[in-house]
Amino acid sequence: MLDPYVTSQFVSILSSAFNGENVSKGRSIFAERLGEQVAVPSFTLVDDPTNKLAYTATDIDGEGLAARRNVLIEDGVLKMFVHSSYSARRMKTASTGNATRGGFAGSPGVGCLAMQVTPGAKSQAELIADIDDGVLIQEVSGLHSGVNPISGDFSTGASGMTITNGTIGAPIREFTIGSTLQRMLLDIVAIGNDVDWLPMRAAGLSLVISDVTISGS
Repeated sequence: MLDPYVTSQFVSILSSAFNGENVSKGRSIFAERLGEQVAVPSFTLVDDPTNKLAYTATDIDGEGLAARRNVLIEDGVLKMFVHSSYSARRMKTASTGNATRGGFAGSPGVGCLAMQVTPGAKSQAELIADIDDGVLIQEVSGLHSGVNPISGDFSTGASGMTITNGTIGAPIREFTIGSTLQRMLLDIVAIGNDVDWLPMRAAGLSLVISDVTISGS
């Protein structure tokens, strides 16, 4: 199980896969996959900077175009990529209001602005009660450097708590979790309702994954 803070970090990592400029260069795990099932049917992911609860909420993007709600994955199906005016021209489509800027002097880039997984029906406590043998991942280290954005492979250090027969147990540290981003999306078995709006470009919630490789102490 991923704690909301950890989920938000993984969702943020996914942002590059929806980047229209990356897609046009073949540097996305979702390139050539529009309309395909890329996640479990219970998984919907939106980018909605118009949601005032988001820390990164905005009315306009980095080019001054109106920001909007974009559905990236709906019921597990890849629906769209995000674009600035430049990436849209490369892909012969229209801007989605997703231009970004690191500062006024720089040229605009493209990226997701405020991502959120559509919440499920259960609290974290209820999700834990359904787990016989698992781990609650509360922290990961070096995630951005541990993910290959093109292949989707990742390996990162982690710490958390054991879960045994629906009960939180002893803390565990200095272990590693690994999988691929593509496989994780297809291994989701439950989504929490505990949405946490964090000071980053993605909100968090509890996420239960059925199969992630764990190694170490």
